[in-house]
Amino acid sequence: MAEETEETGALTDGFHLVIDALKLNDINTIYNVPGIPITDLGRYMQAAGMRVLSFRHEQNAGYAASIAGYLTQKPGICLTVSAPGFLNGLTALAHATTNCFPMILISGSSEREIVDLQQGDYEEMDQLAIAKPLCKAAYRVLHAEDIGIGIARAIRAAVSGRPGGVYLDLPAKLLGQVMDEAAGEKSLVKVIDAAPRQLPAPDSIARALDVLKGAERPLIILGKGAAYAQADDAIRALVETSGIPYLPMSMAKGLLPDTHPQSASAARSLVLKESDVVMLIGARLNWLLSHGKGKAWGTDPKKFIHIDIEPREMDSNVEIVAPVVGDIGSCVDALLSGMGKDWNAPPTVWTSAVKEKVDSNVTRMAPRLQNNNVPMDYHGALGALRTIIKERPDAILVNEGANTLDFARSIIDMYQPRKRLDVGTWGVMGVGMGTAIAAAVETGKPVLAIEGDSAFGFSGMEVETICRYNLPICVVVFNNGGIYRGTDENSAGDDVATTVFVKDARYDKMMEAFGGVGFYATSPDELAQAVNAAMDSGKPTLVNAVIDAEAGTESGRIGNLNPQSVVAKK
Repeated sequence: MAEETEETGALTDGFHLVIDALKLNDINTIYNVPGIPITDLGRYMQAAGMRVLSFRHEQNAGYAASIAGYLTQKPGICLTVSAPGFLNGLTALAHATTNCFPMILISGSSEREIVDLQQGDYEEMDQLAIAKPLCKAAYRVLHAEDIGIGIARAIRAAVSGRPGGVYLDLPAKLLGQVMDEAAGEKSLVKVIDAAPRQLPAPDSIARALDVLKGAERPLIILGKGAAYAQADDAIRALVETSGIPYLPMSMAKGLLPDTHPQSASAARSLVLKESDVVMLIGARLNWLLSHGKGKAWGTDPKKFIHIDIEPREMDSNVEIVAPVVGDIGSCVDALLSGMGKDWNAPPTVWTSAVKEKVDSNVTRMAPRLQNNNVPMDYHGALGALRTIIKERPDAILVNEGANTLDFARSIIDMYQPRKRLDVGTWGVMGVGMGTAIAAAVETGKPVLAIEGDSAFGFSGMEVETICRYNLPICVVVFNNGGIYRGTDENSAGDDVATTVFVKDARYDKMMEAFGGVGFYATSPDELAQAVNAAMDSGKPTLVNAVIDAEAGTESGRIGNLNPQSVVAKK
């Protein structure tokens, strides 16, 4: 949008240059919380045909932007006000960087000359300096003619190589700067080949295949990097051509159906301990895999093949005997080509042992998932939801909590790629509502968000956002009245224990308060009926699922990470 003057002809300003630069690069969805100095920017964005979704808290808008980047391979955009709003968004930016999700946090800010002299401007803060250690790249734009370059650099940094979060600082005065419209249009940059393919070295492919050929008990581990790559057909072909059992990390579930005959999810302990060669595809040997060592990996030495776009990831915890550096799609294609048609499958003694363990564990677990106990336990409740996902494989599952997350990860099978979205590498609580909103907006698919009551508390107010935009999201809150359990007691005073919430809380009434539909479920059968009705309706819904207050364990399945006191108190 430009204004006309007799002296200079058509003019444009910083507001519209930001909009034009984003639209030129096919970015048309913004997640934000309006306020000084970016309120008008959001209005102008809407007027220009962009979709601008306003949240109740910047952190949730940021989580939405981060998962939007994961789903689309384009940087999700979070727009915030200065200082406190920027800080709220910064957690999500660090989360995106840690998880390798492409995201750009754009924040308004105070003017440089005031910040540098610390003169006490409204929400004054050196935001660029604060952001730099927590993201992949950080830029500040001071002149309108540099807006195009600044946004182009942010986009390229976010998606190239290993994706991540980028911070873009836009001082308030920049947005009001005026320049010639024709010159402004020329200053814009269309990013070409923002994430170019990175082909692996032929020697690295040959080395990896030699190691695989010598394996007696090989295992493939698929990480969310493999899911992000969207090389689904090639990855499936690699797994099936190799004949090797595979173990998907939580957000890689569904790259191949969890019911695939080579899936080793139900035999995780066995394959980690007994495998002799492990090929990691877009997965990191971090805490989620016990750093590749220790009791979880058994006593026999392993040989690791690691496929990743980031060379510095190699040897991060253990020796990688066959590093393969490149983008996932190119690496998998090269491995497939190198295998040829005469590839020998792993020894049947290994594959049969894995399949036998999978079948045994699935059979043993089945009765627990079919119980109709009142109050519900995690197995009965998740067993009901497991069936719903099986019947609705196109739906997107969002999952967070402690026990709610840990049990659901192993109980609920996924059938399509990028349909399971959860807390990621950091195990962050509070991603649920932002993630659910972005999933519905970016894909148009129905969303089932399974939340622990503690996790839901971090972002529960966003149910109003869900209702405001009339999104097809069904939120299920597993309500056991506390963090981990609702039964802890404080023996030293009148206050409730630190992990206990209000008894018999009615989270379903929150959704009803904003015009959505609430359900109350006390048994797996009631839960299944409620969720099916909710998913069929396509309306914003929340199911308050009453879970036994005694169900659950400390920190789910990672309670071992809590330090133990060695001091006895009298």
